[in-house]
Amino acid sequence: MLVIRLFRTGRKNQPVYKIVVTEKTNPPAAGRFVEEVGFFDPLTKERRLKPERIKEWLSKGAQPSDTVYNMLVKEGVLEGKKIPVHKKSKKAQPEAPVQELAQEQPKVEVKEEPKGKSPEPLDKS
Repeated sequence: MLVIRLFRTGRKNQPVYKIVVTEKTNPPAAGRFVEEVGFFDPLTKERRLKPERIKEWLSKGAQPSDTVYNMLVKEGVLEGKKIPVHKKSKKAQPEAPVQELAQEQPKVEVKEEPKGKSPEPLDKS
Protein backbone atom coordinates (compact mmCIF):
# COMPACT_ATOMS: atom_id res chain seq x y z
CA MET A 1 0.00 0.00 0.00
CA LEU A 2 1.30 3.45 -0.89
CA VAL A 3 1.44 6.23 1.70
CA ILE A 4 2.23 9.92 1.56
CA ARG A 5 4.42 10.72 4.54
CA LEU A 6 7.25 12.86 5.83
CA PHE A 7 10.87 11.89 5.20
CA ARG A 8 13.35 13.61 7.51
CA THR A 9 16.49 15.09 6.07
CA GLY A 10 18.75 17.89 7.22
CA ARG A 11 21.36 18.18 9.90
CA LYS A 12 21.19 17.61 13.63
CA ASN A 13 18.77 20.11 15.21
CA GLN A 14 17.96 21.49 11.74
CA PRO A 15 15.27 19.20 10.35
CA VAL A 16 13.82 19.50 6.87
CA TYR A 17 11.14 17.09 5.75
CA LYS A 18 10.45 15.85 2.25
CA ILE A 19 6.87 14.84 1.57
CA VAL A 20 7.16 11.59 -0.34
CA VAL A 21 5.04 8.80 -1.79
CA THR A 22 6.43 5.46 -0.71
CA GLU A 23 5.50 1.88 0.07
CA LYS A 24 4.22 1.56 3.63
CA THR A 25 6.63 -1.27 4.48
CA ASN A 26 9.74 0.74 3.53
CA PRO A 27 11.50 2.14 6.56
CA PRO A 28 11.61 5.96 6.52
CA ALA A 29 15.40 6.08 6.79
CA ALA A 30 16.00 3.94 3.70
CA GLY A 31 15.60 6.83 1.28
CA ARG A 32 13.67 4.76 -1.25
CA PHE A 33 10.49 6.43 -2.37
CA VAL A 34 8.37 6.58 -5.51
CA GLU A 35 8.10 10.35 -5.84
CA GLU A 36 8.78 13.53 -3.90
CA VAL A 37 5.65 15.70 -3.84
CA GLY A 38 6.78 18.57 -1.62
CA PHE A 39 8.82 19.63 1.37
CA PHE A 40 8.35 21.25 4.79
CA ASP A 41 10.83 23.26 6.86
CA PRO A 42 9.55 23.39 10.47
CA LEU A 43 12.05 26.07 11.51
CA THR A 44 10.87 28.65 8.95
CA LYS A 45 7.38 27.08 8.50
CA GLU A 46 8.00 27.06 4.74
CA ARG A 47 5.98 24.55 2.72
CA ARG A 48 6.04 23.72 -0.95
CA LEU A 49 3.57 21.21 -2.26
CA LYS A 50 2.74 19.86 -5.70
CA PRO A 51 -1.07 19.75 -5.36
CA GLU A 52 -1.75 18.19 -8.78
CA ARG A 53 0.69 15.32 -8.11
CA ILE A 54 -0.69 14.80 -4.60
CA LYS A 55 -4.26 14.63 -5.92
CA GLU A 56 -3.17 12.16 -8.59
CA TRP A 57 -1.55 9.85 -6.01
CA LEU A 58 -4.60 10.11 -3.75
CA SER A 59 -6.80 9.12 -6.69
CA LYS A 60 -4.56 6.06 -7.21
CA GLY A 61 -5.19 4.98 -3.61
CA ALA A 62 -2.25 6.42 -1.66
CA GLN A 63 -3.12 7.22 1.96
CA PRO A 64 -1.67 10.32 3.66
CA SER A 65 -0.29 10.09 7.19
CA ASP A 66 -2.17 12.07 9.85
CA THR A 67 0.39 14.90 9.85
CA VAL A 68 0.47 15.14 6.06
CA TYR A 69 -3.34 15.03 5.94
CA ASN A 70 -3.54 17.98 8.35
CA MET A 71 -0.97 19.86 6.27
CA LEU A 72 -2.97 19.23 3.07
CA VAL A 73 -6.18 20.44 4.74
CA LYS A 74 -4.41 23.60 5.96
CA GLU A 75 -3.00 24.33 2.49
CA GLY A 76 -6.38 23.74 0.83
CA VAL A 77 -5.38 20.70 -1.23
CA LEU A 78 -7.97 18.56 0.61
CA GLU A 79 -11.21 19.55 2.27
CA GLY A 80 -12.30 18.25 5.65
CA LYS A 81 -11.53 18.47 9.33
CA LYS A 82 -8.06 18.02 10.73
CA ILE A 83 -7.21 14.79 12.56
CA PRO A 84 -6.05 15.12 16.19
CA VAL A 85 -2.50 13.76 16.02
CA HIS A 86 -1.33 14.11 19.62
CA LYS A 87 -2.63 12.04 22.49
CA LYS A 88 -5.06 13.71 24.85
CA SER A 89 -3.74 13.98 28.37
CA LYS A 90 -5.38 11.90 31.05
CA LYS A 91 -5.76 14.98 33.25
CA ALA A 92 -7.96 16.72 30.69
CA GLN A 93 -10.59 13.96 30.74
CA PRO A 94 -13.44 14.65 33.18
CA GLU A 95 -13.91 12.11 35.93
CA ALA A 96 -17.04 9.99 35.98
CA PRO A 97 -19.45 10.70 38.84
CA VAL A 98 -19.12 8.40 41.85
CA GLN A 99 -22.67 7.11 41.52
CA GLU A 100 -22.06 5.81 37.99
CA LEU A 101 -18.87 4.05 39.05
CA ALA A 102 -20.67 2.33 41.92
CA GLN A 103 -23.32 0.99 39.55
CA GLU A 104 -20.84 -0.28 36.96
CA GLN A 105 -18.43 -2.14 39.25
CA PRO A 106 -19.56 -5.21 41.21
CA LYS A 107 -19.33 -4.91 44.96
CA VAL A 108 -16.61 -6.96 46.58
CA GLU A 109 -16.94 -8.00 50.20
CA VAL A 110 -13.79 -7.92 52.27
CA LYS A 111 -13.54 -10.09 55.38
CA GLU A 112 -11.92 -8.30 58.27
CA GLU A 113 -9.68 -10.23 60.62
CA PRO A 114 -10.09 -9.67 64.36
CA LYS A 115 -7.68 -7.09 65.68
CA GLY A 116 -4.85 -8.20 67.89
CA LYS A 117 -4.40 -11.58 66.29
CA SER A 118 -1.79 -12.16 63.67
CA PRO A 119 -2.46 -14.65 60.92
CA GLU A 120 -1.31 -18.17 61.74
CA PRO A 121 1.81 -19.25 59.87
CA LEU A 122 1.45 -22.04 57.36
CA ASP A 123 3.14 -25.29 58.27
CA LYS A 124 5.70 -26.14 55.59
CA SER A 125 6.27 -29.77 56.49
